[in-house]
Amino acid sequence: MNTQSTVEQLQQLKLYGMSKRYQAFLDQPDHQQPEAHTLMGMLADAEMQYRLAQRTQLYLRLSRLRYHALPEQIFATQERGLSKEQLLMLCDGMFIEKGENVLITGATGGGKSYLACALGRQACMLGYRTLYFAMNRFIEALSTARLEGSYIKWLNQIARTPLLIIDDFGLQPLDHNIKLTFLQILEDRYGQGSTIITSQLPVKQWYEYINEPTLADAIMDRLTAHVHKIELKGESLRKKKND
Repeated sequence: MNTQSTVEQLQQLKLYGMSKRYQAFLDQPDHQQPEAHTLMGMLADAEMQYRLAQRTQLYLRLSRLRYHALPEQIFATQERGLSKEQLLMLCDGMFIEKGENVLITGATGGGKSYLACALGRQACMLGYRTLYFAMNRFIEALSTARLEGSYIKWLNQIARTPLLIIDDFGLQPLDHNIKLTFLQILEDRYGQGSTIITSQLPVKQWYEYINEPTLADAIMDRLTAHVHKIELKGESLRKKKND
């Protein structure tokens, strides 16, 4: 049997995980190579792991997360406003399956964005497509989509994304059209996808920030119907890092 031909055929079929594992087996002495059934199982597992890793890297790249954050790097204590149990619960991805939202508030430098990105990265690892926007970039993307005539396509892309992250909500005024779009996005995603929002403003001040009673009621109703609220406390983590 021409083993090199087999390797090339696996690569032509884009079975790269199998190809690498098979090549590794060929490099072993004959007496250490597994039996046929064991070999097939190990090749199939290698291909599965390879594809999962490729999918994860694709989702991470497309998500455009602000920070390379990991859940194990998150400082979770009751005093900080985030328990270890709550963090573990969010890391299992069930809130995404259930279409539940996560609202993270706290002072500047408190780690809101880092926590959101850690949850976003974990979502990608679990196989959930994720999109991250800083609020100013979200507004820019919306304006660009309108100008280019891709507004509906842009809305549909967001609607199909299991996890949407909006960072720094509340830092700049929102005009009426942006509020309407935000409501449309939340309506499309209601019960179908999860949204993480970070803000320096306490949630109770979001009504005043939106500043249009009817729209504020509609937006907040969809945001808070099924929600996890996290209010981070304590000194700025940036200040501690610089000390």
